[in-house]
Amino acid sequence: MPKNVMERNFHALANQKFDLLVCGGGIYGAWVAYDAALRGLRVAIVEQSDWASATSSASSKLIHGGLRYLESFDFKLVKKALTERDMLLAAAPHRIWPLHFGVPVYANGRIGSLQLKVGLMIYDFLAIRLNQDLKHHHLKREDFCTRFPFLKHSNLSSGFIYADAQTDDARLVLELIDGAIQAGAVCVNYCKLTSLIETDGRAIGATVQDQLRTQTVDIHARQIVYATGQWQAKECGSRLTKGVHLVLPAMEVNDALLLTAPSDGRVFFIIPWYGMTLVGTTDGDYHGDIEQVKVEEADVNYLLAAVNDFLKTAWTQADIINSYAGLRVLKGNEKAQDKQDAPSSISRDWELKTAANGVHYSVGGKITSAREDAASIVNNICAKLGKIKACSTIGKRFPWAPAGHPARDESMQDEAARDIVPLWDHSWIRMSSLQAVRLGVDQESSLWLVRRHGQRVTQVFEMLKNDPQLARRIVPNVPLIVADLLFCAGHEMVLHLPDLLRRRLPLLILAKLTAQDIQVIAQSVAPIMMWDEQTISNEVSACLNNVQ
Repeated sequence: MPKNVMERNFHALANQKFDLLVCGGGIYGAWVAYDAALRGLRVAIVEQSDWASATSSASSKLIHGGLRYLESFDFKLVKKALTERDMLLAAAPHRIWPLHFGVPVYANGRIGSLQLKVGLMIYDFLAIRLNQDLKHHHLKREDFCTRFPFLKHSNLSSGFIYADAQTDDARLVLELIDGAIQAGAVCVNYCKLTSLIETDGRAIGATVQDQLRTQTVDIHARQIVYATGQWQAKECGSRLTKGVHLVLPAMEVNDALLLTAPSDGRVFFIIPWYGMTLVGTTDGDYHGDIEQVKVEEADVNYLLAAVNDFLKTAWTQADIINSYAGLRVLKGNEKAQDKQDAPSSISRDWELKTAANGVHYSVGGKITSAREDAASIVNNICAKLGKIKACSTIGKRFPWAPAGHPARDESMQDEAARDIVPLWDHSWIRMSSLQAVRLGVDQESSLWLVRRHGQRVTQVFEMLKNDPQLARRIVPNVPLIVADLLFCAGHEMVLHLPDLLRRRLPLLILAKLTAQDIQVIAQSVAPIMMWDEQTISNEVSACLNNVQ
């Protein structure tokens, strides 16, 4: 077995007694499993599909406080998210990095300059430790036009710049799963929880099924947490909303934009990501099939109309490279909701519910604040188990963070840790990117390579030294190289081609891949995956069906 391989071992679930079984391999399940394993609990986590295969790979790719929530006076949620944002920037400079946002102020806009100024001042104030680079500042009309030359300039009076942060959501989840494995957890994807095992009305375990071979095993667990998002919404009386993003060509700027849709006043973003542009998101109630969440024509029309109201040169459907959709779970019973309440006005905060049989349900929340919510879950679990041990994830260096990156003193208590978490240092990222360039990787791809793999990038460098041809891009327009593809296939618990091309590398949404493109890629990883010709054909078909 090569070093640092994420190994899937379904049989490790049998013949063990776990303290905690986590069902659901998205951001909440991953943080819970990682936190609990670090505290010394015997942990298992199962996911019926692939890690981050639903909402956790369909986000806006942002780690942010949620500036728009200030309009609804949700200061508690914003402060919580900003605190987490700043901690994550320090703990994982390879995984989370600053991203500046422009906010134009138009003479006929819904929000005026003074209101926006006050909001941004509050936003900065709520951040406990604010680096100077993240503080907002005002730009005159001419300066804002220069920074964002593609925007319409008529009626533009000025603009503001503020900062939040960005990530690759699917790889964030994957890194946490790997951290849980390193801490002793048993982590199995394509493993479905089919039923609970109960004694005297209390859940004491579950039956799980291997989705690859249809084998089943019974898991004994003292505590069980469901973090299954949309699959538990009905049982928890939650409200589902759908968010859609379009993937469009690059805008030739490194900054994002926060804009307000003229049709309904909703906030949406234009975000640079992997050399392309994300436009989103929608936010409408969803009542359809949770297994088949699709981008509809109305979603596309809404986003194109919203963004084109601000652009000098309009985008058309022909410009769309791809799109994706995901579901959000919002707290509260949908039937009890006032039907006049827009989904965007409902709180994004989180809660933990415990059923009569003792099973815990994680409901709602945001990717940014998932760590803190997971810590609350594990605190609850530890109290139930009588194993009181403090959370250690706050300020802790991420599993793939560069070894030279300073981490907090593990003996410090949480509140003290907040004060000694260092500000992020990108010197390691710059040096590693330069090393990638020296090995033949183009400059843009080198940065993404280092961000994607952190300290594990040295293993990819070894591949490049042995075969310089692996430095070429997989497809010309996307900054992802062949060595990255092969490394992911061999090291990151990939079972199917969509796992590799949608979540390990987001090629399926960043490029218009043809059937021939996918066939060539499948052939290239087949020796690593040990696929025969029939399996290759099946995997290519699955990938084609995965494209929206």
